[in-house]
Amino acid sequence: MHDRLMAWPRFGKQVSVMLLDVVLALFATWLAFSLRLDTLHWPSDNQWWVYLLAPTLAVPIFLRFGLYRAIFRYTGLDALLAIAKAVVVYGIVLSAILLWKVWPGVPRSIGVLQPLVFLLLAGGSRALARFWLASSASSRVASEGRLLIYGAGDAGVQTAAAIANARQFVLLGFVDDDQAKGGRTINGAAVYPAQRIAELVARHRVTDILLALPSAARSRRNEIIASLSAVPVHIRTLPGLSDLASGRVTVRDFNELDVEDLLGREPVSVNTGLLAQSLAAQVLLVTGAGGSIGSELCRQLVLQRPKRLVLFDHNEFGLYNIQQELLALCQIKALTVEVVAVLGSVANPRRLGDVCGHFRPSWLYHAAAYKHVPMVEHNPGEGVANNVFGTLHVARAAIDAGVANCVLVSTDKAVRPTNVMGASKRMAELVLQALSAQHAGAGTRFSMVRFGNVLGSSGSVVPLFRSQIAAGGPITVTHPEVTRYFMTIPEAAQLVLHAGAMARGGEVFVLDMGSPVKVIQLARRMVELSGLRVREVDAPDGDIAIRITGLRPGEKLYEELLIGNNPLPTAHPRIMMAQEEFLPWQQLELQLEQLRLAIDTSDEAGIKAVLAACVHGYVDGGNSDLLALA
Repeated sequence: MHDRLMAWPRFGKQVSVMLLDVVLALFATWLAFSLRLDTLHWPSDNQWWVYLLAPTLAVPIFLRFGLYRAIFRYTGLDALLAIAKAVVVYGIVLSAILLWKVWPGVPRSIGVLQPLVFLLLAGGSRALARFWLASSASSRVASEGRLLIYGAGDAGVQTAAAIANARQFVLLGFVDDDQAKGGRTINGAAVYPAQRIAELVARHRVTDILLALPSAARSRRNEIIASLSAVPVHIRTLPGLSDLASGRVTVRDFNELDVEDLLGREPVSVNTGLLAQSLAAQVLLVTGAGGSIGSELCRQLVLQRPKRLVLFDHNEFGLYNIQQELLALCQIKALTVEVVAVLGSVANPRRLGDVCGHFRPSWLYHAAAYKHVPMVEHNPGEGVANNVFGTLHVARAAIDAGVANCVLVSTDKAVRPTNVMGASKRMAELVLQALSAQHAGAGTRFSMVRFGNVLGSSGSVVPLFRSQIAAGGPITVTHPEVTRYFMTIPEAAQLVLHAGAMARGGEVFVLDMGSPVKVIQLARRMVELSGLRVREVDAPDGDIAIRITGLRPGEKLYEELLIGNNPLPTAHPRIMMAQEEFLPWQQLELQLEQLRLAIDTSDEAGIKAVLAACVHGYVDGGNSDLLALA
């Protein structure tokens, strides 16, 4: 019945509701006469005029108030108020007619009594229809999602209203840390203390828990997520407060836990005043602007209100996307920033020189690089040409154009690397260190920012693991002991901006990233927070298996952030400055000439020989025995 009714065309539904209102108006008239005359009524003589008048007035007035455009299953307080207003207007008109046109046998009080009865019937019919449609929908989706909302505040109440209008979840109640709310109800849904979550999940077969805590501190969110990790439910989250400012929440707003939740620590904060002082009203240029790190740099740079932001990338699609996103952001935030997209490759020194010479940026952020370890390992010539010589071209273009500050985005894989990618990034650092020493005290200030793996970036394990979980597994991990430092994309971008603002020339900045994380533990955490269990020897009936695939070419078990020891503190408590040796420019220049010759002749052994001669601790990752000791 429900499905057949919902399949009706819109016009058919509207006509049906109009006919229902005609019937209700006639019945309200009969009931008003019966109540007024204190007997079961049968119309006669002039009383028939009232029966004709009631629906003739009601339908046009209801049309004028838009009552036939409403959808019954979404009927709420606003819709009932609209019905009340329409019936008040209807009652005024009906009373005025009965006062003006005196019909024998028609009491004037009918003009008040009939609209009151009609209001009860019209409002009640719509409320009953909403209840029936909603209950029918709920009964059909009981197996799709059974939900608890963690947080009985404003966001939780908004979320409950959205769930009532959707068909994906059955709301079983709220849980809240506030003991005073326990035992109460919100719109018919019970509020339980948070301590009863495990019991509620088992008793009511809960499949999902939604964190409706947009203003909670990160530390509190981490505590809640940790407490839920042993419960077999899928944990979702709402957007932040800024996304809820419109006051509307829909089921489509329910997100997977963000990467900061997976990280399990407080994100690094920055001194926004320092950034604004350094970047406002300046011309900025970002290479690799269409990439994961480069695009996030651009998002944060545009908020500092520079005069112009130049986006440089060889990827046309990525460049177009970030430009359109930034233009929309400028419009929303009322930012008067000129956003310029420039196609070009850092491997083309002439193009770089032309761009820097034309725009004359005061800040240049070099994020363009090949970063995928196995890909660069199999294509060492292209990887080194882009990462090493691309950086050299950027540096020379910056010097020639009088760029005041040039910041290189580096990686922890540059420390004692076992792969070409890491070695090429350390060579890029050596280039800037040598040039900085050669031009000390004058010209461009070069600095480097080194950090660990970025959660959520292209090539990151997080989107890979999510897709593997969605496909039913298995999750692939290269080695059970693989350990990495992790940070979020916004953290990485903020570190680059903040460290660059502190630079005086030649520094290598690193982030105190806390304790490294085993990749296999991250995989387990993602499975558990999806409401699933890892399939293993102790749990053969688990949902998702984790398969060990073996270390890839050039991959290390552990990554480091420092080559030397005793890093120096900076003005930021979580940013350190490495003390690392480098080759003077005259010596490095000779090595670069040999490296260029090896690339031009596709001499892979020659490329690796130069890298081994220049990069401290570089070991060819092709040797699996050495990899196990790295």
